[in-house]
Amino acid sequence: MWVLKIVAELLKKFRDRDLATRILHEIRKFAPGRRVKFMHVCGSHEVTITRFGLRSLLPEWLEVMSGPGCPVCVTHTAEIDESIELATQGYLVTTFGDMFWVPGTQSSLARAKTDGADVRIVYSIEDAIEVARRNPSREVVHVAIGFETTAPTTASELLRKPPKNFSLLVCHRLIPPAMQFLLESGEVALDGFICPGHVSTIIGSKPYEPLSERYKVPQVIAGFEPIDVLLGILMLLKQLREGRREVEIEYTRSVRPRGNVVAQEKMREVFEVVDKRWRGFPVIPKSAFELKREFVDYDARKKFGVLVKESVDFAEGCRCGEVLRGVIHPSECPLFGKACTQEHPMGPCAVTSEGACNVAMKFGKF
Repeated sequence: MWVLKIVAELLKKFRDRDLATRILHEIRKFAPGRRVKFMHVCGSHEVTITRFGLRSLLPEWLEVMSGPGCPVCVTHTAEIDESIELATQGYLVTTFGDMFWVPGTQSSLARAKTDGADVRIVYSIEDAIEVARRNPSREVVHVAIGFETTAPTTASELLRKPPKNFSLLVCHRLIPPAMQFLLESGEVALDGFICPGHVSTIIGSKPYEPLSERYKVPQVIAGFEPIDVLLGILMLLKQLREGRREVEIEYTRSVRPRGNVVAQEKMREVFEVVDKRWRGFPVIPKSAFELKREFVDYDARKKFGVLVKESVDFAEGCRCGEVLRGVIHPSECPLFGKACTQEHPMGPCAVTSEGACNVAMKFGKF
């Protein structure tokens, strides 16, 4: 059986390589006579693109930029400072592994733990709630981060009424408003978006349609295999050639136009949409979640009145903000691979496994 499995895997690799060659041939046939710039907004897409060297296979006239697709990277410094403040005040703080190392204004949760704070890494909000149940005499605060992909889980767990000693520092963000900001800012001239597969599995394709209608920009929701990304790029180029500006789904094995209706309903029941500042961005209208009034008992900000002083987005010389907005590639930052490394990250994009700088350091320069 193991021999058959290996043969099947080898056959798939050969089929994929043949298909990739055919897709790349079709991409190169376009030759539009100008530079074309696409952007993705998904950390998993950046991993695929860089790990498999897809940029090196594309024609010189075609550029794919990384956008604000890393939820840890765009969590604002003030929110990280809030979590550190709660930890130093003696509350038990739970967080995901990537957030543990992200630098705030002057410190990080990892450093706070070194200084004696009780900060624990968990794999899910369910794990954080279990920590609260096992420590009934402690106030437990979970740092809830992520896009529309993880927000339904947060909402679902709150609807199950966690223990009273549990609360949330909500830092969830919404992808379409950030894409709208990028188009309105004009800082980067974009010819199309590769939309995120995970987020779109939840929200569907319809929330992207106003962007195509208003800004005349093609969009393709793509999966995470190299073939998915290449096919998504080809679909965008076909839209440009045919003069179409619409939302298409390449990732049909997971994404439907209406998305996951049950997950959406849970989010609407628990959250309200608010304006929020993103790291590397100004305030983006209607781009984040906040707990509704009915769930105020689980809101750590209101429960503990946490206040932080004015925060600083990035260390001096760090250009993570421009990386997140798709203005530059990571290797264009003067700190990249020098003062800023995976072992000693200066900015959030070098910390998390889905941060563009971390990915570039791990799999090679662009």
